[in-house]
Amino acid sequence: MPFLHYFCHLHLLLLSFHADTAFSARCATSTAKKEFQKCMTLPTQQASIAWTFHPSNATLDLVFFGTFISPSGWVALGINPTSAEMTGTRALIAFSDPNSGQLVLLPYILDTTVKLQKTPLVSQPLDIHLLSSSAALYGGKLATIHNGAAVQIFATLRLEPNHTKVHFVWNRGLYVQGYSPTIHPTTSNDLSSISTINILSGFTSSQIVHNTKTLKMVHGIMNAISWGVMLPSGAVAARYFRHIQSLGPAWFYIHAGVQLSAFFLGTVGFAIGLKLGNSSPGVTYGLHRKLGIAAFCLGGLQTLALLFRPKTTNKYRKYWKSYHHFVGYACVVIGVVNVFEGFEVMGAGGSYGKLAYCLCLSTLIGACIALEVNSWVIFCRKSKEDKLRREGIISDKGSTDLIHS
Repeated sequence: MPFLHYFCHLHLLLLSFHADTAFSARCATSTAKKEFQKCMTLPTQQASIAWTFHPSNATLDLVFFGTFISPSGWVALGINPTSAEMTGTRALIAFSDPNSGQLVLLPYILDTTVKLQKTPLVSQPLDIHLLSSSAALYGGKLATIHNGAAVQIFATLRLEPNHTKVHFVWNRGLYVQGYSPTIHPTTSNDLSSISTINILSGFTSSQIVHNTKTLKMVHGIMNAISWGVMLPSGAVAARYFRHIQSLGPAWFYIHAGVQLSAFFLGTVGFAIGLKLGNSSPGVTYGLHRKLGIAAFCLGGLQTLALLFRPKTTNKYRKYWKSYHHFVGYACVVIGVVNVFEGFEVMGAGGSYGKLAYCLCLSTLIGACIALEVNSWVIFCRKSKEDKLRREGIISDKGSTDLIHS
């Protein structure tokens, strides 16, 4: 099998992931209402923020630039007084009034019951020093809420003395039930829409976010190559190369080498995944995590099974082979499924990276079909020769005997 063919898409995967994470909107310091001193592009959702800080009275004027993803959706900007997380955020959420159809901006407090979706989100006064707030669509009074419509959320608040680091939280959703915004999408970008900004210096924690995104990208690429390409390729080598007599025992070394390399590379990717999980305790991907643990455990069992491989003359060899085939194919299937789940988790379901992986996988599947057809042709040919040999029509050397009546 041309294993190197599957690695040619690594650069394309890297570029596509980088393009997805690097795209963002440009910030602006001027609006139709007022001018601001500083602005910053936020790391997700093509959002940005601009502000002016007045040290004399610790007052912060700010505007948030966001976009709707649905005509019935919502856009929110929040401040968490204690930590950089969603729970505990004091939010201002803009959406279309279900009665008048006009843009409204209401205050909400995001507690743990809201995060667990135990109770609907209900508007209530904020317990921070919010002096004023308003929202406006880009385009003025004639603008309407539609998919991709830009919105500006203005707010003026008084900070605590000597507290210039502000934990900003922002997000957007698809639906509003009455006056209760529903849960937002749970892609990687939607779950990492948090940034801590020092409003005096303009320094942000986006560098940490960038490092996390880099780790996610490395985690995805390594696991796509190891569990999603190399492991199936090793299984294909074992199934079809072992019957090629000219290779001799070389097929086994090809199979074992590819599988061990895939497992060790996948182990590194798995460890990075655990690191990412531990560094973001509020973000969980249940199915992706469970499939990853299952694939790693099955891969470990396969590796350990090599140490207990019976000889061909051992009576337990057939049981070991059945176990090896079952666990191996289960690991391959789970690994491939989890690669696709990983694309969805990273919000790259329609990316070029996924397209490149699909091309790799489809090429491998096509090769398997061709080899399978070839194996059946050879099998049928040998079966026919064996039948003719048993009937005495051909000799063991392949010479044809003349039969006279």
